[in-house]
Amino acid sequence: MTTAEVLVKCLEEQGVKYVFGIPGEENLAFLEALRTSSIKLVVTRHEQAAVFMAATFGRLTGKAGVALSTLGPGATNLVTGVAYAQLGGMPLLVITGQKPVRKSKQGRFQIIDVVSMMKPLTKMTARIDDPSVAAQLVRKAFEIAETERPGATHLELPEDIASEEVVGDVDCRSNIKPYREAPSKESILRAVELIQSAKHPVVLIAAGANRKRIHTELSAFIEKTKIPFVTTQMGKGVLDEMSPSYLGTTALSADDYVHCALERSDLILCIGHDTVEKPPVIMIPSKREQESWDLQYYERIALKMRKQITEKSDSTSFPLKPQRIVAELQEIFSGADSGILCLDNGMYKLWIARGFFAREQNSVLLDNALATMGAGLPSAVAAKMLNPEKKVLAVVGDGGFMMSSSELETAKRLNLDLVVLILNDNGYGMIKWKQESDGLTNFGLDFNNPDFVKFAESFGAKGIQIKEAGELKPALEKAFLDGGVHVIDCPIDYTENVLVFDKELKEKTCDL
Repeated sequence: MTTAEVLVKCLEEQGVKYVFGIPGEENLAFLEALRTSSIKLVVTRHEQAAVFMAATFGRLTGKAGVALSTLGPGATNLVTGVAYAQLGGMPLLVITGQKPVRKSKQGRFQIIDVVSMMKPLTKMTARIDDPSVAAQLVRKAFEIAETERPGATHLELPEDIASEEVVGDVDCRSNIKPYREAPSKESILRAVELIQSAKHPVVLIAAGANRKRIHTELSAFIEKTKIPFVTTQMGKGVLDEMSPSYLGTTALSADDYVHCALERSDLILCIGHDTVEKPPVIMIPSKREQESWDLQYYERIALKMRKQITEKSDSTSFPLKPQRIVAELQEIFSGADSGILCLDNGMYKLWIARGFFAREQNSVLLDNALATMGAGLPSAVAAKMLNPEKKVLAVVGDGGFMMSSSELETAKRLNLDLVVLILNDNGYGMIKWKQESDGLTNFGLDFNNPDFVKFAESFGAKGIQIKEAGELKPALEKAFLDGGVHVIDCPIDYTENVLVFDKELKEKTCDL
């Protein structure tokens, strides 16, 4: 077997079903080995999108997704996706090609030090410079990528090494069993003591909880104790947010009703908090202790928050209010197992994180770690491949969509039933909001868009343009019913950003 064949054999034994990427001439030996394997190669239109897809596979399965590129520009195009996986805690292996290392006739053409480039962005990076260590390095890459805290790993396979024969037996199996550290009995008893002595306890559910299947145990704990819970953006969906114990999501950094609840608390139970996400509250130690809990304040906060979220949700104004868009998404995804929202990064992410109540784990895929634009559509492609029976909606801004819009062709080629909702404001809406909030003049953030209907149709997809408020929900319902790839262009009114987030919420009172 050649080194490339060993690599592919090891990927198969690790359970890899797909490799996403764009091959180059330095990958041809690996490509030939892949051709005769059980693994499907998904050719994308940009390497960055390939890594977003592979990382989403890792995020949803807990097993490292795999992406492929050639050397030089192919490898540099991977970098944003690698950082996305690393900061987001998504298990990932990227494999890059390289010029021959024993003898090359091309000098330094296209050669950069990819291993060193990947070092600060990954948990592990290595060159396979000896065929005899190929299997060992693949095992190690998967083990490191999938071990808590999960993240990105990288292997470089030079062109000449890929074609060399491997001498001796090849063992791709991992001897390391997954290990999850359990708390000591003393720690558990101390936690019980703190919970019992608190007056205003709150459970904070964050990103790490979505990586572990703890729903049953945590749900039982909340059901028994009735302690209210909040989530970070990447902790959405661990518990059913239709629960009366749900107080909200920390979509904003401060000044929301959920922050009133956290600031009132004298005990916060952090479940899976990841330091990559911004801390949702800075606790002030409290000396108050009680033998029984006082949760009435939280009930008032929850009622106030739910009332405020639903304001303007039935507005007939056009362009559509964010509140109405979120409310209609809630109606379409109302069931406990009805589908997946894959969000790109933009102002709408805050509106959805705050106002959309997730029903199950990983049903709202958003990025509050690297928070990169362009990931929404590729992540939706991967989510649909893994969940062909579910409705999958990519919610993207016009800016983020154009960064990965070429992957519409990938979705069409894969024959996916996928709906893309473009929230269109002809600009970089979140930065415009920050600019206005800082009292600065609107500058440098506006642009023009193509005709998204014709753009979608040029890919063989169906394009729909929303022209009045009442058209969005029926358009979404019809797109899911009809199947295929649909692109819906929906204008959005972001004047609500300042009205709600800068004025209404900052003028609120926590004394309810």
